[in-house]
Amino acid sequence: MNKKIEFRELGRRDYKEVWDHQQQLFQEILDQKIRNRRENTSEETKNHLLFVEHPHVYTLGKSGDIKNLLVNEDQLKEKNATFYKINRGGDITYHGPGQIVGYPILDLENFFTDIHKYLRLLEETIILTLKEYGVEAGRSEGETGVWLDVGTPFARKICAMGVRASRWVTMHGFAFNVNADLGYFDNIIPCGIEGKAVTSLNVELGVKEVPVDEVKEKIKKHFSALFEAELV
Repeated sequence: MNKKIEFRELGRRDYKEVWDHQQQLFQEILDQKIRNRRENTSEETKNHLLFVEHPHVYTLGKSGDIKNLLVNEDQLKEKNATFYKINRGGDITYHGPGQIVGYPILDLENFFTDIHKYLRLLEETIILTLKEYGVEAGRSEGETGVWLDVGTPFARKICAMGVRASRWVTMHGFAFNVNADLGYFDNIIPCGIEGKAVTSLNVELGVKEVPVDEVKEKIKKHFSALFEAELV
């Protein structure tokens, strides 16, 4: 089993460009697994973790409802935003500047074969990162992602998650609001859940901006520890 994860920082990139890159890496792992089974070989499959920041974009998962996008095409252009219907689970979400978007493209057979556990470890990565900033976060039953003040009228989401998996290979991932412009969430019903607020780390800390590189290092530390993996 290969527990090394190749890490790449992509900077700010167009959503479609990175989606295509994800698909390519995802397919390479699938192809290797198919070859291994067909030829009865055991060549190691690769694992990847991509960090990226996207320009303003809304994405709708395959189980989502287009009605949860509250603006039309012209209004999207006015807001310099784009829209894509994509092949992950979940409903609608927003990506944009001030967010850390993480795409783990892993062969889970290198780690464990449990999608539920995988999602919980992604959540735990962000929960532990927030704890380092003195922010207590948790899970909301039946709602994937990371939340604050769960079970109160003030519940708010700080990190959205949506994944796709095939033959235990994953793609898509998490979007963690660090210095996000929360006004862009007003144009959607986030994750299709009405009446729930969204927040960002800088808002919770009462500061203008949180050092993004510092947050990324904390995420990487907790991710590698939870998955018992080496980021290379």
